[in-house]
Amino acid sequence: MKQRKKLFVLLGLHIMLMFFSMSGIASKLAAGEKFLSPKFILYYGVIIGLLGVYAIVWQQIIKRIPLTTAYANRAVTIVWGIIWGVLFFHENVTPLKVIGAVIVIVGVVLFATADEGEEEAKDGSES
Repeated sequence: MKQRKKLFVLLGLHIMLMFFSMSGIASKLAAGEKFLSPKFILYYGVIIGLLGVYAIVWQQIIKRIPLTTAYANRAVTIVWGIIWGVLFFHENVTPLKVIGAVIVIVGVVLFATADEGEEEAKDGSES
């Protein structure tokens, strides 16, 4: 059951990070607008809203998992940035971007599995 709860928290973390990365979309859109125009203000309102929700959910996440695990997973926002760039701004995905995204994902997975190994060792030494 404990493993299932942690998986649920990690899934929530990644969904929250996906929404956090959307603030980059609004930021890039705002940069293309005239300063203090209605669209500029709207985009910045979206940014503030997304970052506000992110801050609240982040606090809930780090109550449930170690900060180091949560922070290491933040790196996936780079992958989301690539995805949003392709979908919204028709940017090209270069081989270097793919290699970078793979390195990020491998790093997150390695960190997560190392964290699990430490927890299992700790649980075994306590019994």
